[in-house]
Amino acid sequence: MRIVIFSNGNFDHPEQDRGRIQPEDLLFAADGGLHHLHALGLFPDVLVGDLDSVDPELVNQLRQGGTEIQEHPARKDQTDLELALEVAMDRSADEILILGGLGSRWDQTLANILLLTQPRFQGLPILIFDGPQSVQMLPGGQTLEIQGQRGVTVSLIPINGSAQGITTRGLEYELTDGTLEHGSTRGVSNVVVEEPAFVTLRQGMLACIVIDAGEEV
Repeated sequence: MRIVIFSNGNFDHPEQDRGRIQPEDLLFAADGGLHHLHALGLFPDVLVGDLDSVDPELVNQLRQGGTEIQEHPARKDQTDLELALEVAMDRSADEILILGGLGSRWDQTLANILLLTQPRFQGLPILIFDGPQSVQMLPGGQTLEIQGQRGVTVSLIPINGSAQGITTRGLEYELTDGTLEHGSTRGVSNVVVEEPAFVTLRQGMLACIVIDAGEEV
């Protein structure tokens, strides 16, 4: 089961992001992310959050229409997106897409990206999409197949210390059992030259950012 979570960040590529949704996907709205979903003519299966960014009348309509609503107090220790991720994990999702997870507030954007580094969320692929761009985490001991064709830009950024034992295949600048030090920009702006492309990591964690070739960012 795949779950798509709409968060309340920027939603500048609605048609491109709409095209990622499949008929069998379960749709979540993390509080104000409901507005992005509603603008596409879609309705959530689950609405999660303190509901301070949504129209109460719309919430009532959703409740009457069968949407599951999990309301939390405004004074809480977690963001609405983190709460939605927890519910998605409880539903035994095998893949999670997050739309509207990035925005103009740096604190929210950084917090949303770093959510993916939590150990409890590392058992399945979680991707944040913003039009042509995506980010996901690659923990040590795993291999990631790059989702994209030749010409796609791939950046590998170490998180939580250095990333060791990096081996890539299908990228212009290859690594074989290499290391990227924390804070280094060495892994930025690589390019897919052969499909399929892979990244394997022995130890540490990498943020893997993919930007589709020829798309406006």
